[in-house]
Amino acid sequence: MRYCSLGSGSKGNATVIEHGGTRLLVDCGFSLRSTEQRLAVAGLHASQLTAILVTHEHSDHVHGVEKLARRYNLPVFMTAGTRHALGLGTEGIETLALDRSIEIGDLRVESVAVPHDAREPCQFIVENDTTRFGLLTDTGMITPWIIERYQQLDGLLLEANYDPDMLASGPYPPRLKARVGGQHGHLSNQQAAGLLAELDRQRLKHLAVAHISEKNNHPDLARDALSGVLADWSGQLLVACQNQGLPWQPIHQAA
Repeated sequence: MRYCSLGSGSKGNATVIEHGGTRLLVDCGFSLRSTEQRLAVAGLHASQLTAILVTHEHSDHVHGVEKLARRYNLPVFMTAGTRHALGLGTEGIETLALDRSIEIGDLRVESVAVPHDAREPCQFIVENDTTRFGLLTDTGMITPWIIERYQQLDGLLLEANYDPDMLASGPYPPRLKARVGGQHGHLSNQQAAGLLAELDRQRLKHLAVAHISEKNNHPDLARDALSGVLADWSGQLLVACQNQGLPWQPIHQAA
């Protein structure tokens, strides 16, 4: 299994996960043209995608979903709440049940319920017979259910959206600051570190920090916040950026 980030941040998010002949696009927050260009950088054409998975209805995650799906005849998987929030019918839409797993091609996909200010948001754990990869962004707080479901991962794409001090002194109006830092907003650097402290990291060999705010955080602050938890960790730590994303990353089962 391998994955690449086409870009991660408040201006757009998209991640491709590949195994065998299956390529899943998780979210599509970029325009159709930008998505096609970003896929080309990753050596892919949109016609090679198997399906699109949608976490929730916010524009930085769904901006290009409808046009991409329509042009390339791709099935789209989302919860019923997300579909209703987007005002979509059922044509071309496969409904996901929260906290259930489905088979899509060569991969199993579990939709995990998360607290976020959306209609019925979820995040995903994707696995084959040997490897488990988790995606966790757009989550306001770490719940016991998240801690339970995100154990025994080989790889994790994890949000570290904001530094609390930068958010407090930054340019956002008070209402938006409260939304970002609230229980249905985003994960801070410290909350991301707190989750990692609760996970069994023996099997985890690949960690990518994602959805970093350009106004309320800095990659170095995110790395510093995680460093204490990861002091005895021997895996690979990367950062998915807004413009460059991340090139293809293999996810190997721990030896």
